[in-house]
Amino acid sequence: MAEIQLHGVTKRWGNFVGVDNFDLTIADREFLVLLGPSGCGKTTTMRMIAGLEDPTDGEITVGGRVINDLEPKDRDVAMVFQSYALYPNLNVYENIRFPLRVRGTDPAHHEQRVMRASAMVELDDFLHRKPSELSGGQRQRVALARAIVREPNVFLMDEPLSNLDAKLRVSTRAQIKNLSHELAVTTIYVTHDQIEAMTLADRVVVMEKGIVQQVGSPTEIYDRPANTFVAGFIGSPAMNLIEGDCAGGVFTTDSTRIAGLDVADGPVTLGFRAEDAEVRPGEGGQITAPIYTLELLGDATMVSVRLGGVLVAAKADKTFRAEIGDMVTIHVPQEHCHLFDTRTGERIGG
Repeated sequence: MAEIQLHGVTKRWGNFVGVDNFDLTIADREFLVLLGPSGCGKTTTMRMIAGLEDPTDGEITVGGRVINDLEPKDRDVAMVFQSYALYPNLNVYENIRFPLRVRGTDPAHHEQRVMRASAMVELDDFLHRKPSELSGGQRQRVALARAIVREPNVFLMDEPLSNLDAKLRVSTRAQIKNLSHELAVTTIYVTHDQIEAMTLADRVVVMEKGIVQQVGSPTEIYDRPANTFVAGFIGSPAMNLIEGDCAGGVFTTDSTRIAGLDVADGPVTLGFRAEDAEVRPGEGGQITAPIYTLELLGDATMVSVRLGGVLVAAKADKTFRAEIGDMVTIHVPQEHCHLFDTRTGERIGG
């Protein structure tokens, strides 16, 4: 069992708090993604699990064993970094084999384990090549194979796709997803890319300024963000957030009026996703404003308007045609409206 538990884990450097009172249980064989902007504490959390950083406070256990004082080599974890960290003088076969040599694995088993790892990431045709003869995607697959060959209890992946171009990211992401299914090993994956998080994770931990903002499945976090930070971070585009006032269940701003909301009177931030809104030409709807920009996406047309200095996006049909400056109305069904406390940013209601 490789269940991982973090109890009150904190990391401080002087007065700066990198990770603040992190509590979480990661189930055996779970694929967990730590998600957040640069500097939010996600990589620091991973490095503490790996033993590359010491927690200031708190306890980390793997399989019920406290690992705080164990050396990284004794924690039975394998890391895949953003940089490939391959040995340039060794060919692909020897790069994959290297962890087995270092750990003193019986040489009689090397061939079988290297070839198994190589086959999993489709590198059999490149085993004789040096890293300099490989593309970025191929080098990342070598790094993955080198982690797989160790057969560890835990995989730690620190933004492994950041150096790849868009097309390679998609294909390598699919490969990692398939590998996680095949290997069934507890995996912690760090990224700032919410698409990676949504497509790979069993659960996502959203972090900001060292504090956990929300933990849940990708669907839970997308459909019911816990606060305005999560709402504004998850989604492409992110959730629209409009500050206004509610009175008698009616949300209003200078250009917005949405009725039928179950919320107390006072300042409220209303959120909705672009795909949940309907765009029509003309005036007289819930939100009326001139078009600020149009983006043709192929399967849809993204229409953006500016409301009080905030850009609000809505997805129209791919056949939608208009010009910048034309007046449009945006309709948001009441069941797709999300309400947040303007002062705290916290979600209102269930």
